[in-house]
Amino acid sequence: MTSRQAWVSIVSLSLVVALSIGVEQANAQSLFERLFGGGIKRTRPADLPPPPRKRSNDAAAKKTGARNAAAAPKITGPGYNTYKADRLVRVDFSPLTHAVTPIVYQPGTQAISFDDAVGGLDDFELFAEKDIGAALTGYYAQNRNFIWIEQATPNARAAEAIRVLGEAGSYGLDPVDYLVAVPPSDTSGLDPQSRQRDLIRFEMALSARVLRYVHDATMGRIDPNRISGYYDFPAKPLDLADALDTLSRTSEIRSYLESRHPQNPEYQALRVELESLEASGAENEIRVDPKLVLKPGQSSPELPKLISLVSRDLDDELGGEYGETLWRMGGSEIYSDELVPVFKAVQQRAGLKSDGVVGPRTVSAVAGTSNADKIEKVRIALEQLRWLPSDLGSPRVFVNQPAFTASYIDGDVEKLNMRVVVGAPATQTSFFYDEIEQVDYNPYWGVPQSIIVNEMLPRLRRDPGYLDRAGYEVTDAKGRRIPSSAVNWGQYGAKVPYSVRQTPSEANALGELKILFPNDHAIYMHDTPVKNLFQRDTRAFSHGCIRLQDPRGMAAAVLDTSVDHIAEKLKHGHSTEKVTRKIPVYVAYFTAWPTMSGKVDYFGDVYDRDAKLRLALDATEAARAPGS
Repeated sequence: MTSRQAWVSIVSLSLVVALSIGVEQANAQSLFERLFGGGIKRTRPADLPPPPRKRSNDAAAKKTGARNAAAAPKITGPGYNTYKADRLVRVDFSPLTHAVTPIVYQPGTQAISFDDAVGGLDDFELFAEKDIGAALTGYYAQNRNFIWIEQATPNARAAEAIRVLGEAGSYGLDPVDYLVAVPPSDTSGLDPQSRQRDLIRFEMALSARVLRYVHDATMGRIDPNRISGYYDFPAKPLDLADALDTLSRTSEIRSYLESRHPQNPEYQALRVELESLEASGAENEIRVDPKLVLKPGQSSPELPKLISLVSRDLDDELGGEYGETLWRMGGSEIYSDELVPVFKAVQQRAGLKSDGVVGPRTVSAVAGTSNADKIEKVRIALEQLRWLPSDLGSPRVFVNQPAFTASYIDGDVEKLNMRVVVGAPATQTSFFYDEIEQVDYNPYWGVPQSIIVNEMLPRLRRDPGYLDRAGYEVTDAKGRRIPSSAVNWGQYGAKVPYSVRQTPSEANALGELKILFPNDHAIYMHDTPVKNLFQRDTRAFSHGCIRLQDPRGMAAAVLDTSVDHIAEKLKHGHSTEKVTRKIPVYVAYFTAWPTMSGKVDYFGDVYDRDAKLRLALDATEAARAPGS
């Protein structure tokens, strides 16, 4: 073994050992400094290998590096924006009313014509979203006929449409967004011209609100891409004028409007859950702080509440072993050694890590999620599902970040379900969908520019050659290999004109394989040499990519082959294999999500995205409010 190979092996072994400690990011020192000296720094994410030991003869470089590092720029991820909802505009009906001589409807006649009534729109103040207003006038300019009026009165189509709009709440929508005033059926005392005016205005108002419903059911009430760059969804095609044309030709109004919603089983399961939650109205009478963190020896006024909830739900096994302890310690605010085994047993029963530390997931397991919180999570989930394709596809891969899981689903069978590690709160995993294209065996790791600038550059200014010694390759813009030690790293800031990649090895941050679905966020699924993090309950530690607990199993699934085939490919060095089937992958974020059996599970909001989505929905509701 050469001295260089020996050094890389030592680095690899040190990396794996250090990371197996699993120190929390908030409190741990930098991995670089933890392995090679230095003071306490912020934690380094686990997918960056360490540099070599500092050497005493580069004091001048260190001094220069220290000056540069003080003003070193950083590449930051997307932020969250103040949501700007679509502003309502007054619909311009002039394309319909110009050059038309109105004929006043006479009582006793069987019908009125559209052109007879259109003059009633001259001073009509109807406000709608800009695209809806354009579709409305565009359609009626070409089709001068009523959709919702027959025999001088609202027809059966109108009655059915209004019923469907009134049931919008069952889909997690707000029925107020689709309210339409219906002209009175009693026309006694009403002059013919006023009746004619009321009917044409009702026609336009109902069409506008039906189109809003079609829009919301098809693609959601908000545009998630406006919330943050962490959301990345293509615009769904929607021809609003064509929707009016379809409604004018069908009597199956309910079927058409309901078909605009996602048609997948997950959406239906969430609707059933919402109906059940709203019907029950039951709340937990004991509410516990959902963000509580309580370690042995500490005290909290929340502890007696937890003890009461555990006592209330004791089964025979736990009751026999811990019933007396719970009764005796029921009023204690001190988390004593006597109570620790109780909560370890509770954690084990809930499938959590039984470490005795009472955190948010333990609180959730004991106290559950309140009915009101569940309703909110389901409504949020229904909105988010409207951003996705109506048919999610089969087979498919589904990653749910708040659940820290990835599934491979074929038909109505979940053939794989595994734990994953997702992005840390500072380097979040985005929410998007794509298609899987290939599997890379024994992959290179192309280090993202953000990591080069934020994580590597400060050290490179002090020790330019460490990448050469740690198994990395540096190339310039023309693809030429350049020794790391030959680069004057101190002259670069947020734009480094070099690429860095880590060669395949046991210490490679991507492990033995990666599964690619090219996207603008450089996110993919991969193996990892750091296995201990899969034992954590909360697994948000990466730079944004998705680390798989069973990468060989997932690779075999998407390639429609065996795990033995994957193992054989791994024996032969770096190679790639194309995925020949269409397999969508959803890198999703749902705090309420149904299992394959339809049971809805609830998860913590690891990135606080539900709250930000709620602000966007509130902004949309405010923009749509009358008089806004």
